[in-house]
Order: sequence, then C-alpha cells, then structure tokens
Amino acid sequence: MTITPVILCGGSGTRMWPLSRSGYPKQFLSLCGDLTLLQQTARRLDGLAGTAAPLVISNEQQRFLVAEQLRETGVQGRVVLEPVARNTGPAIAAAALIASRDDADAVLLVLPSDHMIENDGVFRSVVEKALPQALEGKLVTFGIEPTEPHTGYGYIRRAAARADDGVFEVDSFVEKPNEARALAFLQEGGYYWNSGMFLFRADAYLRELALHGPDVLEQVTQAVDLAKQDLDFLRLDCDAFAASRADSIDYLVMEQTAHAVVVAAAGIGWSDVGTWSALAAISPRDEAGNTLQGDVLALDTTNTFVRSESRMVAVLGVDNVVVVETADAVLVASKERAQDVKKIVDQLNAAGRVESELHRKVARPWGTYEGVDSGDRFQVKRIVVNPGASLSLQMHYHRAEHWIVVRGTARVVNGDTTLLLSENQSTYIPLGTQHRLENPGKVPLEMIEVQSGAYLGEDDIVRFEDNYGRMPNR
Repeated sequence: MTITPVILCGGSGTRMWPLSRSGYPKQFLSLCGDLTLLQQTARRLDGLAGTAAPLVISNEQQRFLVAEQLRETGVQGRVVLEPVARNTGPAIAAAALIASRDDADAVLLVLPSDHMIENDGVFRSVVEKALPQALEGKLVTFGIEPTEPHTGYGYIRRAAARADDGVFEVDSFVEKPNEARALAFLQEGGYYWNSGMFLFRADAYLRELALHGPDVLEQVTQAVDLAKQDLDFLRLDCDAFAASRADSIDYLVMEQTAHAVVVAAAGIGWSDVGTWSALAAISPRDEAGNTLQGDVLALDTTNTFVRSESRMVAVLGVDNVVVVETADAVLVASKERAQDVKKIVDQLNAAGRVESELHRKVARPWGTYEGVDSGDRFQVKRIVVNPGASLSLQMHYHRAEHWIVVRGTARVVNGDTTLLLSENQSTYIPLGTQHRLENPGKVPLEMIEVQSGAYLGEDDIVRFEDNYGRMPNR
C-alpha cells in the first residue's frame, strides 16, 4: 500500500485579482512565505511515511509552470493534463485509475494546490489518524472547525454517533449557506467547514463512482486508456474527457455514498486563502492591525492590508481596506466586499481586457517576456531566456522584430544566417523570415525586442520546430 498524493492544480483564483489571474493563478504565487502555494502543498508531504510521487492534475496552459515549480522544490511529480476543465470529480477519477494501475492498493490523498496550512506536522498526524478509515474502504473528508459564520464554504454535518476520536460518520453535506443559516450552524455545533481534502483507497472511489456516476467513469476510463505521453506530461484523451459530465467530487460521490466519514482536522491552521481578507487574517499585522507588504507608506491607517508589487503605495486615513498593486492594475476594496472581487474579473472578461488573464510579465517554458511599451503599430518587450533554453523556430506574417542584447549571449537564427550576439549587439528580423532565439550561455539572456507591424498579437506565430511540444500559437 502506498499513499499517492493527488494535487489539484486547475483553479483560477479570481477573487485574488489582480495578483492572481487566469493565466497565472494563486497556486503559483508566493502569498505566505517564500514558497508558492503549490510548492508548499508538495513539500507538506515530506515526512509522511509510505508516500509515492504526487500526481498533479493541471491544464495545458499551465503545465510548464507546474513542472518548473516542482523542479525548484526537488519534488518528482507526475503531471497529468486535463484537455478541458471538468471539475474535481472526473479529475480525481483519472488520478484513481492511473494510481491503481501502478498499485492496486493505492490510497489517494487529494489536496487542493492553493490552500494554506500553517502546521504541516499536525496535518501529517491528522492524515495518519485517518488512514485506518481509508484502508477499511471509507471515503474520508477533512473537516475544519468553524470559527465564524462563513458563507463562502460548504459545510459537513457530522452524525451523532462517534466512530473514533475525532472521526465521525457524515450525516450530510450542506451547500454554502446564507449568513443566518451559517450562524445557526455555529451555534448548534456539530458542523465543519468542508476543506476539499480527501483520503480514500483508489478502488473505493472508483467503486462509488461506478455506482453513482457510471457515465463519468466510462468516459474518464476511456480518456486514461487513450492518454499519450508528451515530454514529461501525460495528456488525457481530449474527446473522451470532454464528453464527461463536469461535476465536483462532493456532488458526484461524497453526497451520494453511504461510506463517508469526516475527520476533524484540528490544529492544522487551515485557510483556503480564497480572498484578500482571508489572506489578511493569517498574515502578520503591526500594532495598528495593518499588513504592509512591499514599498508601502501608511499614515493614520488601521486594520488594512496593502501589498505593493512594483512601486511605492501610500495610504492615508483608511480603515478595514485592501489595497493590492501590480504593474498594470490596482485594487482598492473594503474587506467586507473581498468576496465580490470576482465581479470585477467578470466585467474585465466581458470587456475583453487582458488584465483578467495575464500579468505584464508572462511566463513561458523558456523564460519570461514583459511588456514595456506599446502604441500604434509598435510594441516593446523585455525578454529573459533561461540558460540552455531556446524559443521555437518560427515566423510572423504581420510583424517584424528588432532584437537588442542587454545581458548574456544570444544565438540567433535569422533566415539562412546564424549569428552569435553579445551585449549591446542587435539584429533585425524582417516580416516573414524564419528565426529562432537561443541562450547558449550559463547566465540568463536578457534582451529588448521591438515589434513593428499591422498586427502584434501573440497568435501571429507559425512554429516549425519547438522543444516543448507546443501547439502552433502557444
């Protein structure tokens, strides 16, 4: 028997905008400490006996972010790519099928990638306490003792009969309540917040799925059977997986099964870090109740969270406010309205604004690019290429490019010519010319790229060769 961690890494974190965006959501951010939430989740398993390499369920757009962040922490994980989002039920089914083919007795420890747990040792002890229940065929969910009438979480009502110390049969799952109902739960007792973490045998989950969602199991099984290995990633079959219903594990299995138990995860210091006010609640505060991160000046300010990413931010005479600054957007909100930040993202999406999706600095498998300036028929970017990495061999129909090396050494394919450029040297790439940029050195290559032309979108890329298996315009 091995414990196979399943890290769910497909969330968008819209309520943490402008720092979290659909192209770079909160699990990839360092919100609490030096490690990102994904890295903390992966490292949280250190010291848990009998643990296999984690299965990380991600999507194509973020696959290289996942791989790089795991590499940085020395975690050898297997990354499984969902071709389309189908919620947690089918994603966990795919993980159960994959794990059970490696180990018929595999136990899955399902963890969201974007939660914060302050006490990793206590968390591991809670998992060990729950393990006998999972080995007996129970489907274990971890409940968090509520501290306030929170309306953003689902609730679990435990049965009156106690199965063991801190282990209870589940009476019912309750959808996110209104404030009055949440307050009644708090006063009555016997309710837990649903943490979204689970422990169960892979075959037990598949057994319950066959009973309560056989159509989903059929489609996901086909998607796993037809999966293809792509570099270090396992791609589920697109057509089969897309044909599956999109349902959460709670709706698909946990609310239906007669074998659910809840383990009280007391003392682990859990937060879903779902809003800026939730992050403020677990962040260090000064004597005025403020959390000030980055270059911040605060005068006559109380109970306020300010995070500056790129410039000095000054706040004066405010209370109970969230201020988050990035290079291209600033959020100012009352803490009481932090749940509603998603409404701003919805408006940005409706208006076709890129600020909902990408930061000014965009990660790529070879490094990063960052918008510096743009105008009618021109765009300026700062490009950083990692040592030994290269962009694809490509061409553009609508733009020409001028490259200037700022730091490091560049090997450039420019049509039929290959150049080696050092600092302060440059080259011009005419429209329609095949070209490639490579860093042959041991330090990051930094360049300035000036694009000019009638259309400057990222989808004006025709790839002829690529080291990362990307589609033509990715």
